Amino acid sequence: MPTSVLIVVLLAAVLHATWNALLKFEVDKTAGALAVSIGSAPLAIAALLHAGWPPAAAWPFVLSSAVLHTGYFCFLMNAYRVGDLSQVYPIARGVAPLITAMLASLLLGETLTFVETLAVILIASGLASLVLTARSDGRLDLLSCGLALMTGLFISGYSLNDGAGARIAGDSLSFYGASSLINCIMMAIALTVVRRDVVPKALTRCARSLMIGGPLSFVAYALITWAFTQAPIALVSALRETSVIFALAIGAVFLKERINLVKIVSTFVTLSGAVLLRMQR
Repeated sequence: MPTSVLIVVLLAAVLHATWNALLKFEVDKTAGALAVSIGSAPLAIAALLHAGWPPAAAWPFVLSSAVLHTGYFCFLMNAYRVGDLSQVYPIARGVAPLITAMLASLLLGETLTFVETLAVILIASGLASLVLTARSDGRLDLLSCGLALMTGLFISGYSLNDGAGARIAGDSLSFYGASSLINCIMMAIALTVVRRDVVPKALTRCARSLMIGGPLSFVAYALITWAFTQAPIALVSALRETSVIFALAIGAVFLKERINLVKIVSTFVTLSGAVLLRMQR
C-alpha cells in the first residue's frame, strides 16, 4: 500500500471515530444520526458541482450504496442507544474487515494469503472476546453486541459496493457525492415516516452532529472511497479499523466510559489483525 494511501486512511480513521463520538453524545440518537446525514449534504452537493454526476454504469452501485448506508445508520444509532461507544464501536468496525476480506476474495478475486488468513483469525478472535464485555451492572450486553454486529455487516456491504462502484465511476468524489446526497434524502423520508418530529429535532437540537459530525463524516468516507480506488478493498477496510483505538480513547477520556482489560485486549487483538492485513501488500 502506498504511503500516501496509508496516511489518508489513518486520517479518515481519526475523523470517523470523532464523529461517532459526537453521535454518542446526542440524547436523541435517531435525530443525531439524521443530523450527521443532513450535515454531510452541503459537501455532497459541492462534490457533485465539482466532479459532476457519475456515469450511468455506476448508478446501480450509487443506489445500492445509499440503501446500505441508510441501513448502517439505522443499526448504528440503535446500538449507541443501548451500548457504550467503547463496546459498540470495536465490534461494528472490527467485524467489517473480517467479512470484507472473505467476500472480496469470492466476489472480486482479492485472494487471501496465509498471513491475511491469520489476520482474519485474529480479528475474529478479538470480536469473539468482545462479546464477553459486560456493562456496569455485570450482565453481558448481548443486545448492543448484536446491533453492533449487524452494523458491521452493513459496513462490509457498503465497503465492497462502494469500492467497486467508485472504480466503475472513474471518480470517487463524484460517486460518493451522489451516494451521500441520496442517502440523506432516504434517511429523512424513512425516519419521518416513523417520527414526524425527527427532522426539526435534527436541525435544532443536534448542533454538534449537524455542524461538525456531518462534515467529518463526509470527509472521512470520501477519503476512504478514494483509497478504495488506489488499493485492495480488503486492505483499506482493515486499515481503516485502526479507528477502534481512537474510539476507545475518546470513550474513556470524554465519555467517561469504563475501560476494562477485556476491552483493551480485544481491541488490540482486532487491531493486530488489521495491521497484518495492511503489512501483507
